[in-house]
Formats: sequence, C-alpha cells, structure tokens
Amino acid sequence: MTILDAVITGVKELLSNPLRSFLTLLGLIIGVSSVIIMVAVGQGAQEGVKAQIIGLGSDLTFVRPAATNNQQTGARGQAGSGLTLLASDADAIKEASLPGVIGVVPQLNFNAQAISGSNNLGVGIVGTTADYAPVRNLDPDYGRFINTQDVERKALSIALGSEVGKSLFPDNDGVGKTVRLSFAGGRVGFNFRVVGVMAPQGGRGEGSQDDYVFIPVPTLQSRIAFLRNPQGDININQITIRSDPTVDQGIVKDEVTKFLLRHHAVTEPDFTVQTQNELISAQEEVNATLSILLGSIAGISLIVGAIGVMNIMLVSVVERTKEIGIRRAVGATANDIATQFIIEALTVSIVGGALGILLGVGVATGVGGQQLMGQELNTVIKLWSIGLASGVAVSVGFISGVYPAFKAANVDPIVALRSA
Repeated sequence: MTILDAVITGVKELLSNPLRSFLTLLGLIIGVSSVIIMVAVGQGAQEGVKAQIIGLGSDLTFVRPAATNNQQTGARGQAGSGLTLLASDADAIKEASLPGVIGVVPQLNFNAQAISGSNNLGVGIVGTTADYAPVRNLDPDYGRFINTQDVERKALSIALGSEVGKSLFPDNDGVGKTVRLSFAGGRVGFNFRVVGVMAPQGGRGEGSQDDYVFIPVPTLQSRIAFLRNPQGDININQITIRSDPTVDQGIVKDEVTKFLLRHHAVTEPDFTVQTQNELISAQEEVNATLSILLGSIAGISLIVGAIGVMNIMLVSVVERTKEIGIRRAVGATANDIATQFIIEALTVSIVGGALGILLGVGVATGVGGQQLMGQELNTVIKLWSIGLASGVAVSVGFISGVYPAFKAANVDPIVALRSA
C-alpha cells in the first residue's frame, strides 16, 4: 500500500462515520484554534500596551509615590497612595538642573463631573503645568493647551481631551466657553474657561488623553482645600521627566533617585523611579506570563484531541481486524501495517489541524477591534503561530497513532482470519 492509498483509506474512514469523526476531531480543532487565538490576543495586548507606553512620549522617566513608614504619614502605606510625592518635589527637580533632564511635569489625577449646558459627563482631571503637552506629545486640535500664564496666575483655565470636547461641545465651538467642574459629590464646584481642545490620541488606558481635562496644578492647589496637606503643599500621583535622547535613561534615573533621597532627607526611598524601557519590559513580562497560562489552557484541549484520535484509531484496529489478517496473509509486513495506521492517524490530525487553523484565524480576525468590558480588543495573527499549530497537529497525529499502529502490527493473522 502506497502513502497515497493510506491517506485515501484514512479519509474514507473519516467519512464512513461522520458523527464519530466529528466528535474525534472536535478536541483537536478546539486545541489548534485556541493556540492561534491565544497567541493573537496575547500579541495584540503586548503590542497595544507597548504602543500606549510609547504614546506617552519619548525618553521618559516616571517618579511615583511608594510605601512609607514615615512618622508624618503614619503606618506603612501602599505604593501609589500619593502620600510621599509633592508638587514641590517637581519644582525642586526642575530647579536642580540635573544632568540629562530637559523637562519635568507634575501630575495630579482625580475625577470630577463636567457640565456644559445640558451636557454632563464624568471626566478624569489632570492637574499639571504648561510643559505637559510637549513632554507627552499632546497637540491642540483647536485653541491651545494651558500655558505658563495660566499656571502663574492660577487661572481657571481648562484644556479638554478630544472625547470630552466632542461630548460637551458637539459643534467644536468650545473655546472661550465655560465648563463647570463639580468635585466631592457636588459639594465643591468651579467654572472654568475652555482654552482649547486637544487632537485625538486614540488608544486606551493611561496612553490615551482623550477622556481627560487639563488644569493648572497651582489652580487646584489654591482653590480646592481638600487637596492640600497641612503644610499647604499638594500631593501628586506622578512626576514625568523627559530626558535628553543622547543621555542614557539609567543615568537620569540614578540622578533623580539620589536627588530625591537628599530632598526628602531619607535613606530608604519613599518613591519609585521607573524608565520607559523598564515599564515596557515589565508589561512584556506580564504578557508573557499570561501567554503561558493561555497556552497551557490550549494545551489541555490538544491533549483531549490527541486522546480522541488515539481512541478512533484503536476502534479502527478492532473493526478492521479481518482486513489486517488478509493483508498479513498476502505478504504485508508488520511495518507495512504500522505505517498504514500511522499515516491514517496523521491524516485525521492534519484534517483536524486544518479546520482548527481556519477556525482560529477566523475567530482572531473577527474579534479584533471588538469591545470587551469597555476596551478595544486587539489581535495580531503571527505566521509562526500558524506554523506552531500545524506542527502541533502533525505531532499529535504521529504520537496518537503510534500505539494503535503497534497494536495493529502485532495482530496475529491466523487469529484475525478465524475471528472474522
């Protein structure tokens, strides 16, 4: 029997019992398609996060609050609690003219309700300075960003993110008009004059500024009492530092760390300093772990598929005992019988793998761009994932066919003919 004859026999076996064949292939189809889908989702998430981080700007270093057991702040707090980083820290870093530092931007984040006429929506507030726009690659669509005069005068000026501008002023006529921001459940509120609406940035999460509004941080410090600490300073969430592209970010990180340790008069950092590259690496590690987890789930489906293929081949050995006996009686060797059953198992697995690849590519393409829990789901189909799925299908077919082939090769032809 030639290889082609064995393949044709394998296909005939599949078609002879469609329901059994479908149930056998189902685990394999799900397993192979899962590999492609999981890789596509994982790669899409990884590239999306990297694009978001890069979209924050270039050559950036981030300083954030960390846990502290400082006597003034009481028991050890949680990282990011906002207890250890002040607006004055940003001013001090800027005034220190540290090597490689070309931009320093404080950032205070909290939420408020924005109201203009009958339009009302929740927005994220960014309290910052005029340097925020160039550091974070933010350009105006019309109007301008808050400027140095707004910061110095502690003006009630506000720049709107793209989506906020569309929601509050659908006719793109917001510049010069008033937006009321309501804080603390409506107990505090101020009217702000719109100075500009920013161009769309796209993306999601921290990488997108479209759903934020931007206000001078001194305005918030002077007008909203609950934001001030007892010393009159204001706790902030982050300081973003832009470095000279010709200077290694590691050097900038070390300089900022040493300066803040001296400025805070501490030996144990009550802040964290992370470069943009470190942030990307950390996210890639998280995505790699997630990919391994998702791959393990897909692997379980492949194991189920392999068991299914082995079962159908063992059933085939029993059903075709007479055929095996006749072939052995007319001169077929044990190797010929074993080869036939391995090729048939490979045929079954290749068919299942091909269907799994089609399903996986179709689903991965279909879900790309869809909304999942308010976030856009990105998928990136990699050719190597299709190659991996194909290789897995062939391997499953070979491994699943070995034991049934061994059983078939060892059938005694005399016993087989008698039992027939």
